[in-house]
Amino acid sequence: MLKINIYIDGSCINNPGPGGCASIIKFIKKEIILKAGYYYTTNNRMELMALILSLNFLIKNYYINSYINIFTDSSYLYNGVKFWIYSWKKNNWKNSNNRYIKNIDLWYFIYKNMFLFQKKINWSLLKSHSGNYYNNKCDKIAFLSAKNPLFFDYFIYSSY
Repeated sequence: MLKINIYIDGSCINNPGPGGCASIIKFIKKEIILKAGYYYTTNNRMELMALILSLNFLIKNYYINSYINIFTDSSYLYNGVKFWIYSWKKNNWKNSNNRYIKNIDLWYFIYKNMFLFQKKINWSLLKSHSGNYYNNKCDKIAFLSAKNPLFFDYFIYSSY
């Protein structure tokens, strides 16, 4: 079974404001970089979008049966995929205050597509700016993407 390591990061200038996300996908001797910049968004949405870019790549390129290691420095994303997402789904995407969760559009997509991998995803939470080469590289790419946006985050207002 193919082993794939994925490093993801999001960045936002003046949160909310221009944002960027980046993903580095490593397997065999390949390194694939995915990135996107948005005119107006939030840092949390960019963390989630980095994951979505990665999941889309894996699905589109038929890597669903691979063993996936995902590395993030976002506790919001990590806790969301490891713990909160199951409660949110069970509670019709509402939090403990009975309000719809922030970024519901992105979380719903993540939930729906995570299950394509049949629990072959291993999640790791990295300490931000701790010297991990690929995490630092992802951070720089995400920041540069935020400085050079190309896209609109049409659902930004669903996160408020």
